[in-house]
Amino acid sequence: MASVPFTTPLLATLIATVASGACAAAPASPDLARRQAQVDKIVAAISPQRIEAHVRKLVGFKTRHTMSDTVSETAGIGAARRWIKMELERCGGAAGGRLQVSFDSHVTPVSARISRPTEIVNVVATLPGTQAASKERIYVVSGHYDSRNTEIMDASGEAPGANDDASGTAAVMEMACVMARHQFDATIVFMAVAAEEQGLLGAAHWAEQARLKNLNLQGMFTNDIIGSSRADDGRVDDRQVRLFAESIPATKENSDSNRALLATGGENDSTSRQLARHVKEVGERYVPGFTVNVIQRRDRYLRGGDHMPFLERGYAALRFTEPNEDFTHQHQNVRKEGALQYGDLPEFNDYNYIANVARVNAAALATLALAPAAPQKVQMRTAKLENDSSLVWQANGEPDLAGYRIVWRDTTAAQWQGALFVGNVTEATVKLSKDSYFFGVQAVDKDGNVSVATYPAPLR
Repeated sequence: MASVPFTTPLLATLIATVASGACAAAPASPDLARRQAQVDKIVAAISPQRIEAHVRKLVGFKTRHTMSDTVSETAGIGAARRWIKMELERCGGAAGGRLQVSFDSHVTPVSARISRPTEIVNVVATLPGTQAASKERIYVVSGHYDSRNTEIMDASGEAPGANDDASGTAAVMEMACVMARHQFDATIVFMAVAAEEQGLLGAAHWAEQARLKNLNLQGMFTNDIIGSSRADDGRVDDRQVRLFAESIPATKENSDSNRALLATGGENDSTSRQLARHVKEVGERYVPGFTVNVIQRRDRYLRGGDHMPFLERGYAALRFTEPNEDFTHQHQNVRKEGALQYGDLPEFNDYNYIANVARVNAAALATLALAPAAPQKVQMRTAKLENDSSLVWQANGEPDLAGYRIVWRDTTAAQWQGALFVGNVTEATVKLSKDSYFFGVQAVDKDGNVSVATYPAPLR
């Protein structure tokens, strides 16, 4: 039996594998528990000092309101986006020139939060994948660079936005500059998006274009309000981050995949929840002592972020946010009332904390982009009454594929508890009841990189 880090001794005694219809011992697995040297280098290179410098530069533009000045070289959203693009081009060039940096622009009409037709400009840095079988597979990470005051339409007042969301923008810029020095099988897109505060307009435009172009977008992270480790009551919690992950996607149509989740009790096995399991496992492996706290919600009550336009178009998407928000430093005009300082100022950020959140993001992105794609057309056989669980799936096409592993957990568990590498086959049986456990299938490459799990649909 292949050794797997989270297989419990009790469950291990229950397992047998049937591959291609014949009983067989589980084949030798690549080392799935070891840390990849490339990912370790990426995580170690993330710099809190550079992140702080980026935050302070963004704050120095006075305001980054969506309808603020676009002509000045020193103030307003126009100066901010030109600086972000220039900085990404500079570090991309220093890393070998593979980082492709551009503006993604559209004009939005008058709406509840836009008083005049306004150009919305995202800054997009693409690191192309290098494996022919994987380069069309895309992972996106974003932060929003626009800011706001208490009055959402105030386009000229000081709005430093150090935490919301210079913190996320700086983290994404740091990831792009560090990861541009490395090669990955799949493509990674780093985005500083605009007009989040005016209605998620920049992210919605990019997500809609991705849908129209039928891009193979397999995961999206947004980093929004990741700057502070201090709560409004003074408590410091710098050892965890909240990761919001939606269950059944709230799309207009109830798709076949959603119906299959509902029919089999798989509400906790949406593509976003599977992505969150990967982020938690990998993030905690590469950033020891730091907890990824998966929140099983789309976002906070009556609030949202740039992952939501991606969710609405059927993509797996997650939101990173600090554990305890201090609302005196969020969406507030800069002012003092007695001893209390209001405003989203850079001195309230914890730059070592932001760096750890960036490290979790980078480790997750790197391992996703190095791993094979998640298996397709995974199904659970249901044609006959039996206590075993037989799964089938479509073969992956990556040249470095080692095989597949089946993962499972109790129906009340959030994370995978057991796993078995079954080799390079497209069918396997586990002697555990499909009625008592949840299952998934992951693809594994020869270096031990593991894909996100795919939940099985019933095969009648």
